[in-house]
Amino acid sequence: MNTQIRRIAFAVLIMFGAITLRLGWVQLVKAEELAGDNRNTRLLLKEYAIERGPIVSADGQTLAESVPTPNSELSYLRSYPLGERYAHAVGYYSVRYGRRGLEDRYNEALTGKGGVITMQDLGDRLLAGDDLGDTLVLSIHSALQNVAAEALAGKNGAVVALDPVSGQILAMVSTPSFDSNTLSQHASAGQEQAWTALNGDPAKPLLNRATSEIYPPGSTFKLLTAVAAMTSGMGDANYPVSKEYLPPQTDKPIGNFGGGTCGGGMAEALKVSCNTYFAQLGAELPAGALEKTAESFGFGEKPPLDSSTTASRIPSPDQLRSPAFRAQSALGQFDVAATPLQMALVAAGIGNEGKVPEPRLVREIRDSRAGIVESVEPKVWKEAVSPEVANALKQMMIGVVDSGTGRAAAIPGVQIAGKTGTAQVGATGEDTLAWFVAVAPAEAPKIAIAVVVEGAGDPSNETGGRLAAPIAKQVLEAHRGIAGW
Repeated sequence: MNTQIRRIAFAVLIMFGAITLRLGWVQLVKAEELAGDNRNTRLLLKEYAIERGPIVSADGQTLAESVPTPNSELSYLRSYPLGERYAHAVGYYSVRYGRRGLEDRYNEALTGKGGVITMQDLGDRLLAGDDLGDTLVLSIHSALQNVAAEALAGKNGAVVALDPVSGQILAMVSTPSFDSNTLSQHASAGQEQAWTALNGDPAKPLLNRATSEIYPPGSTFKLLTAVAAMTSGMGDANYPVSKEYLPPQTDKPIGNFGGGTCGGGMAEALKVSCNTYFAQLGAELPAGALEKTAESFGFGEKPPLDSSTTASRIPSPDQLRSPAFRAQSALGQFDVAATPLQMALVAAGIGNEGKVPEPRLVREIRDSRAGIVESVEPKVWKEAVSPEVANALKQMMIGVVDSGTGRAAAIPGVQIAGKTGTAQVGATGEDTLAWFVAVAPAEAPKIAIAVVVEGAGDPSNETGGRLAAPIAKQVLEAHRGIAGW
């Protein structure tokens, strides 16, 4: 009898010990993480008593603001006056579904709990009796955002435009988009209905295609193949004019778009986007050259944007030991995949003499009296390549727009350095992705851009030159009008 009692007591002690350890773990180790989880409804209710700071564009357009309500629990309603146009850049703030985008990344500043509190902040809080959030000022210009959104209307795709020196995002559009107001509303049934519809939509409107979707970059990746060749001493490679190229270790030849023939030197091959040239160049690159170049521009890492991003992908070293796989990868196919943000950063690095900037959406944080609390300073993310190689490649890219596949992006009186891309997707390559990347003006770039348009089943017409380059041209012309270059 005593033995059974001892066993039961021992088991109870073990259970109590386990419960105590679990409670200690939750209260001591996980407390801060749980308190800061944006799904924590208690935390959100507490935040709804705060006049959350606004989010504004570089030119002063209000993108998000807090509107007072008569509700005793939810004192403010988060409103997005421009709806879908900035949903992926700004995000949303929902009492039921938490925070996303800049609303999440800068939550402490927007609720006035940031690390820097000015004397003006203290005065405002003492006099007003309420917490006041700081203002986020973005680098996005509303006129540029509008042009990009209208150019992409009715298409699935993305546009990313940024300053190639500072990394400030000038426009960022992903389509289809969604209205953040449907998720920020206080009506529980309305929130749930919107959430269910958005998540059930096969077009994936909640997905930020600009920063979080990876696509085969197609011939825009030839820029990196060219860099790999030039830094490996193969910049003067010259190949015969041909219709097809058969890489070693395969019986599947690589052909040119439309069955054409091309060859010669690198500048001419880039201008007409010659597949046979770059496939052979890729196959003959030294081991490790292609992946090393891609990594030097940021492939394999999440770009350090102040919002969620996805890392772009390059095939593994084992895969790239095969010259056949290397030839396909050199064309931006096989297992190569990149976000539009990453390809905009590739263009920026070439335009900025080999230096890839750290991208940023928020330019500065201001207190309730417009005093600057924090100003974001430009930083270099990657020292990708030498200025000599970058400038040599930029000159070749000018030829692409002047007299090659990128002529649809040409602006009279301005030199544009660009590259088209048309990637095959689907199990049998039945669909396409149309790409265009560029920097302008070429002699002293003020803007780098990447455009991707998802095709609809007509590969012969859905090329980068026909679909993506005209969109880029509209954005470049709009920026020229704003910046005066």
